Amino acid sequence: MENHWVKFGCFLTGYKYRILQGCSEVAHRAVKRYTAALIIICTLWGFIGYTFVGKYLKGEWHMSLFGGALFVLIILQVERQIILSDPGGKAKYWVRGSIAFIMAIIGSIIIDQYIFREDIAHKELFELNAQVDSLMPSKQAELKRQINEADSGLAKKERERTTLITELTRNPFIKVVTRQDVPVPISTVVVDSNKRSITRTNQVLKTANIVNSIPNPKSSMVNSIDQQIKDMGAIKALLEERLIRLRSDVEREAKTNRGFLQELQVMQKILNESGPALVIWLLWFFLLLGLEVFILVNKIANAETDYDVTIQHHMELQKRKLHLLAMYHPGS
Repeated sequence: MENHWVKFGCFLTGYKYRILQGCSEVAHRAVKRYTAALIIICTLWGFIGYTFVGKYLKGEWHMSLFGGALFVLIILQVERQIILSDPGGKAKYWVRGSIAFIMAIIGSIIIDQYIFREDIAHKELFELNAQVDSLMPSKQAELKRQINEADSGLAKKERERTTLITELTRNPFIKVVTRQDVPVPISTVVVDSNKRSITRTNQVLKTANIVNSIPNPKSSMVNSIDQQIKDMGAIKALLEERLIRLRSDVEREAKTNRGFLQELQVMQKILNESGPALVIWLLWFFLLLGLEVFILVNKIANAETDYDVTIQHHMELQKRKLHLLAMYHPGS
């Protein structure tokens, strides 16, 4: 079982198990210390990654798992930069300390936003009501203006319909005068050569005025006006319904626009107003900072193990081999 644990530790830290087998217990203990520290750090950052993707990136559970695994992978690669580093050189320690400080801030922010999610939701509710109260008057005034315009147009159309119905009641039919040529017989008497009178009838076209009664053409306008009144009434009802549910619509719109930065601002206000919340945030910050720099401090404080010496020895042997090859094969 111990060998499996050491092999797992070598997998996390990047140590070569084959080389570690020939080293002392001190090297094995160093690997176990690094493994324990990495498990704690990776567990925390896996939770942070899972929470961040699910809460702020709106990912499904499988995407959240992928985000947590990605965070763990990044942390392992960062920690290996220290674990596998060679002795000497302080720049890498300063860089790792700066990264640890930044990561502790980010981690404590995400964890505290998860811990204080109920308090954040409670605080957001008050801010949401204040935001809605500030947005309501202008939106309400605009809807009322549209309703008044629709009401005025509807009243105008109803008056137009009433006037039309009154006119149609008085004059359901109208007289149309048309001019038409009508043949009119005209008789004339002529005397022939025998002194006899002959009556001749000729057709002569005369223009006459003919009066016809037809239905008032304005009656066809009633259906059109009725449809317009119906459409305008539907628009007015829709606007009135929007006015009734205006507050809930504004609240929903304000909620959809809230994200990580909004929650961060709310969290800042909670920390400024609540001493216990600030203490908890600081505790998480220093805990994460301590875990982040634990491996760094362990690397600086402890002396080299025989594993490190073995690695250095292998490097020196390889350098000597290359140097001898260069001497005996100068042209290669």
